[in-house]
Amino acid sequence: MQLPVYNMAGEKIGERELSEAIFGVGAHEAVVHQAVMRQLANARQGTADTKTRAEVSGGGKKPWRQKGTGRARQGSTRSPQWRHGGIVFGPHPRAYTQKMPKKMRQLALKSALSDKVTAGQLVLVDQLSMDAPRTKEFEAVLANLSVTSNALVLLPAQDVAVEKSARNLAYVKTLRVTCLNVIDILGHDFLVMPLAALQVVEETWG
Repeated sequence: MQLPVYNMAGEKIGERELSEAIFGVGAHEAVVHQAVMRQLANARQGTADTKTRAEVSGGGKKPWRQKGTGRARQGSTRSPQWRHGGIVFGPHPRAYTQKMPKKMRQLALKSALSDKVTAGQLVLVDQLSMDAPRTKEFEAVLANLSVTSNALVLLPAQDVAVEKSARNLAYVKTLRVTCLNVIDILGHDFLVMPLAALQVVEETWG
């Protein structure tokens, strides 16, 4: 499987052979879905908390005597049916963490990458480098590469100039290859990948 390689001016300068083990695994919707749900669940803090009737302040005195008033008997003004009373079955701090086997996580990532290749949304560029942060210049580079909608730009390592250039573009997100994940791949139409980043992908998951 070969894809064309472009330079920053949008000119085709060659082709690059892609690893079938990463970019040709096909669709595995169930595994990808499980990976997405796991990532969303693991991002939850789980700090929501409500007070039960035992934790709400007040309510120490019986609101009225047990019998003779004609009203329903009440033992505390902090019972759940009262205003300012305790909450029944409310949320309490808990861990939402989900586990997933390493091979399944890798399969989900490879399936998402393969889908980008199949859809023609993986753009290979020989390099992405800028002398200084220039948003307009970076926007021109994406236009040269025919990136017409939201894009995920993968970087092999930290590149402050490129990251700052893309930071003001609402439809562009830069991400280091080591932080590649399923949600970011699925959440962007285009995947822009320099050859150095592609090499890291193949070395890591190949």
